[in-house]
Amino acid sequence: MSILIRPLITEKMTAQSEKEGRYGFVVDRKSNKVEIKSAVEKEYGVTVTGVRTMIVRGKDKTRYTKTNILHGGTSTWKKAIVTLKQGETIDLYSSI
Repeated sequence: MSILIRPLITEKMTAQSEKEGRYGFVVDRKSNKVEIKSAVEKEYGVTVTGVRTMIVRGKDKTRYTKTNILHGGTSTWKKAIVTLKQGETIDLYSSI
């Protein structure tokens, strides 16, 4: 099972990566900061200076249909924001 699930590519994360050298990733819920740091360094060949993690709680969703009201929700996931050494970058758009 992989620690890094996918990179977060949003307007806010793109601005942080350009200005401050921070990149966001969706990571495995059971992983810790040390595992995330080593996974990013191994995958992208960069030096990580800091890792911040947060659990993003799922939201309840309700959908109204012709015959029924459906209740469900989104799942809870973990986000990691990784700060790189000054001058280093990750090219997330090369695989697109």
